[in-house]
Amino acid sequence: MDIIIKGILSGIVLALLVGPVFFTLLQTSIERGFISGVFVAIGISLCDSVYILISYLGLSQFLATNNFRHYMAYGGGVILLLFGLYYLLIKSKKLAQYDPQKIESASGFRLAAKGFIINGLSPMVLFFWLATVSVATTQLGYDTNKKVFIFFGSIVLTVFTTDVVKAKLADKLRVLVTPRVIRIMNIVLGVVMIIFAGKLILFPDNV
Repeated sequence: MDIIIKGILSGIVLALLVGPVFFTLLQTSIERGFISGVFVAIGISLCDSVYILISYLGLSQFLATNNFRHYMAYGGGVILLLFGLYYLLIKSKKLAQYDPQKIESASGFRLAAKGFIINGLSPMVLFFWLATVSVATTQLGYDTNKKVFIFFGSIVLTVFTTDVVKAKLADKLRVLVTPRVIRIMNIVLGVVMIIFAGKLILFPDNV
């Protein structure tokens, strides 16, 4: 029970972090609805699970090297910058008239991939999991597969649950959405992505 509680608390802390993933989840839920937001949340959780697995399999020493950190920061920064420019310059101008019934449909796989990619582009996510795995297996003493599974399963499940709640709350705002609000949302998402991209490219050592 102690392991689960610590996992839930860690998940809540992670869920409170605000970044491109947070705004992507809100933007998708408001524009496309609750179910679409849930698919994005699934992609986010899958990405977290992959990073946890990579970290736990013993690749942490290689992944934590400065060269790898720099390459990942630059690569993630450039791709995040392109996403940001798309939302800022193209997506924000596409919706001349917002109608929830006429929004172009997107498959669950595509939405999950969106959440997976946006989450995976941030090196900070990978290094968060590297640090968490290190703490869990050394300081907390979770040195068996069962303990690790319970601890990190609790974290991922907590983050997924909070993401679903965020998606539901955002979906409730759809009744207030106008073309102007949608445009502003896409501009905000684009600006947030560009800012994070700039931090990754200009300050890779701070990742």
